[in-house]
Amino acid sequence: MKHFCTLAVLLALAVPATVRAQNPASSTTTAAKGTGRLTGRVVDAATQKPVEYATVALLPTGSTTPVTGASGDDQGRFELKDLVAGSYRLQVSFVGYTTRVEPVTITAGATDVGRLELTATAQKLGEVTVTGERPIVETRPDRLIYNADQDATKAGSTASDILRKTPMVNVDADGNVQLRGTSNVRILINNKPSAMLAGNLAEALKQIPADQIKAIEVVTAPSAKYDAEGSGGVINIVLKKNSLQGTNGSVGSSIGNRNQNLNSSLNVKRGKVGVNTKLSGFRNLYPFRSTDTRTDFVTSPTGPTGVQGQLNQVGNSRNQGSGGYGQLELTYDPSPLHSFTLSGNGNLYRSSSPQSLFNQYQDFRSPLILLPGQRLRDTLYSRDITQSYEGRNYDLNAGYTRTFGEAQPRREWSILAQHTRNRNDQNYSLDQYRAAEVLAGPLEYRERSFNLAKNLETTIQTDYTQPMPDSSTVEIGAKTIRRQVSSDYSLDTVLLSRQPDFVRSAGRSNAFDYRQNVLAAYATYNFSAGKKYSFSLGARLEHTAIAGEFSSQDSRFKNSYLNVLPNLNVSRNLKKPGQTLRLSYSRRIQRPQIYYLNPYVNQVTANAIRFGNPSLSPETTDALELSYSTFGEKSSLNASAFVRRTGNAIDEVNNYNTALARTETTFANIATSTSYGISLFGSLKPTAALNLSTNVEPTYTRIYSASLQRTSARLNAFINLNTSYKFAKVYTAQAFGGVWTGDVQLQTRNSGGYYYVAGIKRTFLNEKMDLTLNASNFLTPGLAFVNRTTTDQFTSSNSFYQYRRNFRLSFNYRFGKVDTGGGRQRRTIQNDDSKQGSSKGGG
Repeated sequence: MKHFCTLAVLLALAVPATVRAQNPASSTTTAAKGTGRLTGRVVDAATQKPVEYATVALLPTGSTTPVTGASGDDQGRFELKDLVAGSYRLQVSFVGYTTRVEPVTITAGATDVGRLELTATAQKLGEVTVTGERPIVETRPDRLIYNADQDATKAGSTASDILRKTPMVNVDADGNVQLRGTSNVRILINNKPSAMLAGNLAEALKQIPADQIKAIEVVTAPSAKYDAEGSGGVINIVLKKNSLQGTNGSVGSSIGNRNQNLNSSLNVKRGKVGVNTKLSGFRNLYPFRSTDTRTDFVTSPTGPTGVQGQLNQVGNSRNQGSGGYGQLELTYDPSPLHSFTLSGNGNLYRSSSPQSLFNQYQDFRSPLILLPGQRLRDTLYSRDITQSYEGRNYDLNAGYTRTFGEAQPRREWSILAQHTRNRNDQNYSLDQYRAAEVLAGPLEYRERSFNLAKNLETTIQTDYTQPMPDSSTVEIGAKTIRRQVSSDYSLDTVLLSRQPDFVRSAGRSNAFDYRQNVLAAYATYNFSAGKKYSFSLGARLEHTAIAGEFSSQDSRFKNSYLNVLPNLNVSRNLKKPGQTLRLSYSRRIQRPQIYYLNPYVNQVTANAIRFGNPSLSPETTDALELSYSTFGEKSSLNASAFVRRTGNAIDEVNNYNTALARTETTFANIATSTSYGISLFGSLKPTAALNLSTNVEPTYTRIYSASLQRTSARLNAFINLNTSYKFAKVYTAQAFGGVWTGDVQLQTRNSGGYYYVAGIKRTFLNEKMDLTLNASNFLTPGLAFVNRTTTDQFTSSNSFYQYRRNFRLSFNYRFGKVDTGGGRQRRTIQNDDSKQGSSKGGG
């Protein structure tokens, strides 16, 4: 806490100086209070959708110094109070739009200016979808938004690539996603969970084409309305969707040495009925090689007393996959007050990873000191391994939203339902050859393993927002989630010198069933104190009941727990319109997902295995954040300091099995983790053609385990830079790069890395079609990442060399005609309550 207080004081002292330096003459004048009130709503001129958090300033008729100002809300609504009657000018502005100035007359009562339309600084009407020329990154009071549809280099890439460019987000070499230095983050698609993200998250993100992504939203301090998962926050992937009248769509394709894809979309809106569809297919290739070394120690109660053995492994693999994704959504709006939505989406992914592995273990113990029954464990062999994976997932969603018209514009009620199914088949087979000096001996052992993991989930949710007479609002809601998780795994072996055929290994075959039921309710009260302060007070109550069992043994277990999770947000509007200082506190919970629970043992490398832990309990996290944000027509800045403490933290635990001379990695609630950090993001648009943005985020993390009597700590940093330039009207060039210094776990330290991308896009046919050429990490074939693990029983080093050089040519064509009909904001399920897996899970 001492570190956080120091950071908070420094930031608090820096903010007033920053405000004065940016605009020393733009502070609002001190004016007498009146009884007038001015309200209105800011919308996009083309789509009629709200312009969220637009800046509104009230100017005297003969001056440019604002009398007062404010920012709108997420529905574009704004309100100015305590106004003196008279004639003024109302200035409305937001990044990516032309500033609008309108004369207004304030009376002693309420004045409503209605809808104020802002025109995007660049837009095309007629035969193409209407879009605005927004900056690549936008700052909002409660989130940062990466506008992927403005990214010139995204064509042909994946969601994993787009996340790597998003402020505050880091994606490591394995594809694991971190937000503000923690992987405890929930990722949603269109504000709801998806079955395709419930298993191997790193692989799932490679399946979503970037061409179908509109934006990435990063919410670091979610309100009580969100499920209380994600100590780092929530990342929402917003897919493109068109609710305008008419018919439009797109087709695209890309070819490259790492991935290829085809994608298409079709949107039709006729009167009250709309249909949105997406379909895509892809192939990818990600080869790698790895080297593992491990030194095992002879230990005593006082610690290591000598070296027991040395392990060396070398592997090569060609990981290749293919699959597809499809979505169908039906909308029906019988009146402006009622809206129905029915949607379904599914994906199929198959991958194969042929691998060659060389293994050598040298036992340094003297035969003279071996106890009776002990033997030397020298091994020398090679393996041909084939791992295969198939994931089949789908989501079904239904929703109804009721609004109450202009008379009660903020009142809303919705009911939503979702059913998801995630099915993963993970299998491997191996042939082991006795290795000698020539490293190629006869076949001596074979093994095959099968694991079928399923996750079935049903959710019903209702939310209600009630506006109060004093412009405050009350939000209440309830949710029930029923989860059924299973893992059925088996292993067959054959030792050719003793057996004629495969035999089932009973000790390594079993079936695991796990059930989790969650009941939740929340309430949030949002109100203002004068013109400067806004408050959001909320709490979430969640009851969880779990039960599990193994089919081949009497090992049933049950547990239940009740959590009260408070949430507080305080915002202060500073003198210059658009400047906000915000303090937030929240307590959050994370339940382990099947990736951490699955007890299936993957033993493709016999000397190092990994498996899940079905007895894990949830983590709880307390997070405190102080942030400052400001934006104008050409620049934006977001600075924050945060502290995050997680008790009962789930971390990897590495143990050494002396009898089998192997390491065993699983997960346990074994640590307390505390992080202190600063996040700085800034963007600048010095000219109409040039965009610049950068993100700098140093974080200090300390992990302590009382049971292991161990402390691990590290200062790490993440830095990126993004620039784009549009020239000759039809060309856009973009370059992006980043570097991170690595992270720390309780027993493991991971090295950092870097990445860079350069691309150029050429548009044709009045911007209906474009061609994009991209090159990423092109200066070297690949990059090595090193993980080092240290325990009292062994030390190990894993070097993972990933081939990263990538060239890609992409094509995209947009067709159809749209009319400027109004779109509807639709509610969606948000199951963000469980800790997700990465590329290192138990299953």
